[in-house]
Amino acid sequence: MPAIFVRSGRSEDVAAIMAVIGDARAFLHGQHIDQWQGVYPDQAAVEADIAAGYSRVLLVDGQVVGIAALVPGPDPYYQFLEGHWTNGRNAPYVAIHRFAIGDAGRGLHLARPFLTELFSELYRDGVRDVRIDTHRHNKIMQHVIVANGFDPRGIVYLDQPVPEFLAYQLILDNPKEH
Repeated sequence: MPAIFVRSGRSEDVAAIMAVIGDARAFLHGQHIDQWQGVYPDQAAVEADIAAGYSRVLLVDGQVVGIAALVPGPDPYYQFLEGHWTNGRNAPYVAIHRFAIGDAGRGLHLARPFLTELFSELYRDGVRDVRIDTHRHNKIMQHVIVANGFDPRGIVYLDQPVPEFLAYQLILDNPKEH
């Protein structure tokens, strides 16, 4: 069984992180989704995430196969939600951005354990409000988000070719009604 774990991204991970972004960009292109089809996310964003301590990498047997950035709010795009955040737009939260699984991890069902580890880290750090968004045509990511406990909150408008992104929120410690 392979060793699978999450750690902070490091400077020496930049090439591997960019490879995961390249894999995700190609996968989205193949699905006819125009998310990440420009220069974003670029190496400067990856390096900034690492420098700020936001970058997380998912490793399988020492290989980076997944990436995410845990970015504390406020996110300027999340200030103008067409919809509503459960506890208001100014409540403290962390947004999960630049979440992707590369080709080496695709089909291994790693999104759930990766997100679970991110949630556990955030919870240990006292974070209870977690937010995320995805392209309105990215049905796979929408499924991953909802299957991992997030609730739809509305639409945020990003600086993208198709600016309408679906926004989601997860309140850790909030029991779900069944």
